[in-house]
Amino acid sequence: MDNNNILDRFDVTKSERYILVGVATRDTEETRDSLTELGELIDTAGGEVLDYVVQNLKNPEPGTYIGKGKAEELRELVDELDATGVVCDDELSPAQIRNLSDLLDCKVIDRTILILDIFAAHATTSEGKLQVEMAQLKYRSSRLLGMGRAMSRLGGGIGTRGPGESKLETDRRLIQKRIGTLKTSIDEMQKIRETTRKKREANTIPVVAIVGYTNAGKSTLLNYLTDANILSEDKLFATLDPTTRKCKLPSGEEILLTDTVGFINKLPHNLIDAFKSTLEEAAHADLILHIADSSDKNIDMHLDVVYQTLHDLKITGKPVITAFNKIDKVEDAVSLTDNKAETVVRMSAKTGEGVDKLLEVIQDELNSMRVLVDCVLPYTRTGDAEVIRKGGQLISMDYEGDGIHIKAYIPKALGQKLGVIEKDNLD
Repeated sequence: MDNNNILDRFDVTKSERYILVGVATRDTEETRDSLTELGELIDTAGGEVLDYVVQNLKNPEPGTYIGKGKAEELRELVDELDATGVVCDDELSPAQIRNLSDLLDCKVIDRTILILDIFAAHATTSEGKLQVEMAQLKYRSSRLLGMGRAMSRLGGGIGTRGPGESKLETDRRLIQKRIGTLKTSIDEMQKIRETTRKKREANTIPVVAIVGYTNAGKSTLLNYLTDANILSEDKLFATLDPTTRKCKLPSGEEILLTDTVGFINKLPHNLIDAFKSTLEEAAHADLILHIADSSDKNIDMHLDVVYQTLHDLKITGKPVITAFNKIDKVEDAVSLTDNKAETVVRMSAKTGEGVDKLLEVIQDELNSMRVLVDCVLPYTRTGDAEVIRKGGQLISMDYEGDGIHIKAYIPKALGQKLGVIEKDNLD
């Protein structure tokens, strides 16, 4: 079977061994690319990819995902390769999991289970763990009835990790009760985050939210700019929990950079719902910094997935800077473009090339959202002068006999708060 060089990308020393299965309803090459990404997810989860199977169908079979003839071929391949099981590239119904498991007589998991499993392994904060558990419970709760032997075959390993997996099949009522408890805890944490956000807004420090497809280099950039010491690996979802750090722009102004969970094609809706409160940090940011992997051949699809996810989260109408990362891995970075972004920058978070330009672009974009103030403050308001210096881009600050002469770009809200903006300047 032609593997199209997919297998060259994976470690073959790991214990769980899987065959990847996809249904091509339109473009076979697109399905192969999706299976390559699925293989990277398996690698991240700690498994080994043995082979892949693609079947061309108008639509996935409602009862078995793939046709029964293809399922018989797949069963022979499972036996031949001594596979742990198969992973399907789409979210399966309970009936599809049960029937396919019966036909193959092995473990069957889908893309959603796999992603949930990776999130469970990588969540480190209390809120992250609660959010993952709630997403797992919602997914499995809808699949308890009729799973039967298919669930029992899952056993241990990939697809079964994370809090809340024990005895899920015994009582849906208990699961719903647990979901209610988790929601209460997550809501309480959200209130704490809202309080923290309001304090930041009161200090008028600009917030820049970093978004992007998983493994685009968001954490690498945050580490480069802020010494955040976040785990940064060449794996999907290497980091999960959001991080906020201070960063200085060329003018000396401080901003807050907030890293968010990476997006991915076919991201489970339960995960979007569970992490909505965390991702809302982007909704309250002044600016969206979109990091894209220049070296990925599917970069156009990745851009579309990010914008679609932002739309699904109702994060719209904010200025976007797209930074094409990893230009050290491509020959023609100049051709990269994003028509949905206000500005495009080409850079490498690994080598530092173009990062200074990125900071300048962030500064310029923030300034375009501000007003220029030229005022004189009495010496009794030296504290306000310092607030202006930290909360905007200072052009000049001179101490004269009649007071502190200040010229700076500052947010309108800060200018109104300090009473240094004339009404004519508010339009």
